[in-house]
Amino acid sequence: MRTAYKVRVYPTPEQAAMLSRTFGCVRVVWNRTLAWRHARYHGEGAKTGFTQANAYLTAMKATEELAWLNEVSSVPLQQAIRHQQVAFTNFFAGRARYPRYKSRTGRQSAEYTRSAFRYRDGRLLLAKMDVPLAFVWSWPGIDPVTIDPTTVTISRDPCGRWYASFAVDLAVDVEDPGQAPATGRVVGVDVGVTHFAVTSDGEKIANPRHLAKRERNLARYQRRQARKKTGSANRAKARAKVARAHRKVRASRADFLHRTSARLVGDHDVIVIEDLNVKGMVRNPSLAKAISDCGWGAFRRMLEYKTAKYGRHLIVIDRWFPSSKTCSACGHLLAELSLSSRTWQCPSCGTRHDRDVNAAKNILAAGLAVSACGGDVRHSGSSRVQSPVKQELQPARAGIPVLQGGE
Repeated sequence: MRTAYKVRVYPTPEQAAMLSRTFGCVRVVWNRTLAWRHARYHGEGAKTGFTQANAYLTAMKATEELAWLNEVSSVPLQQAIRHQQVAFTNFFAGRARYPRYKSRTGRQSAEYTRSAFRYRDGRLLLAKMDVPLAFVWSWPGIDPVTIDPTTVTISRDPCGRWYASFAVDLAVDVEDPGQAPATGRVVGVDVGVTHFAVTSDGEKIANPRHLAKRERNLARYQRRQARKKTGSANRAKARAKVARAHRKVRASRADFLHRTSARLVGDHDVIVIEDLNVKGMVRNPSLAKAISDCGWGAFRRMLEYKTAKYGRHLIVIDRWFPSSKTCSACGHLLAELSLSSRTWQCPSCGTRHDRDVNAAKNILAAGLAVSACGGDVRHSGSSRVQSPVKQELQPARAGIPVLQGGE
């Protein structure tokens, strides 16, 4: 398993200048190569691979106009070409949208492979630098001297903070934490907007609404930025304040998602969730901002890697399973259930349901049925557990009697 450790970096003025030049060169290489590939495809109908793009980079560095590309390390420039090739591969595979041009006002980054940095005794020395780059380690349980990073990514966010991400292989560089102690508990989780998550045990996790709480201050900062003259120093300062406001929202949301996912993984052996189409749901203009503020996609990704890391089991059921409209007591399926109906009474058995708790119970039952068909609930041995992906595309209705009742 591969992971990354992100740390704050404090470069000297000379190092900051070199990194800023590297960021600019990476941005120019990315943008010019992207424009060249676009023109080559639409003008000549020719496809471009990594070999052709890398040759174009060599040609750019040989021109008098772009000779300053040779002043920085060549590795981040080559990595930009590799990342662009991966972006096009994902685009043609339908996993991502068309690659976009990089902006100088957004997040800047440069990736260094082992040939362009030296990491020994917890000290990082990058190419074209004479002194190590100072950083602050944030994991007390892990000694930075023991890790052996394969790549190092230096980045700077729009508000001026510097970061370094060390990509390492846990199986080699860090002691495997092994399986967490078994709890014998299973849980179904239904995510929502009113409550961030509701479990099959009846627990309701409140939605902190991080963006909504800071939206008023953010709007004020944006109005101040709009009044500043374009290109002025005051506009740059106002833009940094807007970026800091957004960073606080992102940090608060990430902290909440990490704490919630870690608690669920630590307390349960099996976690069952729905395969939500978040990309399609945010197209609703009335709910797009609220859904984006929840961070459901990031929450699922956290559950995936944390369950795999600690030997837990994550089951993802079909998104079309009618978890809210099905009675968890008798299996009766309602014909219609409006979104505004937060409680309902089963016409078959008379049980009164809380909409979200009932959905979480049905999600759990459907997930256990999937697990019984395609995988074990408990896993022993290796801490790396792969979810039964083949089962995710099947309607998870097995194990729950669905009575039509003449409907």
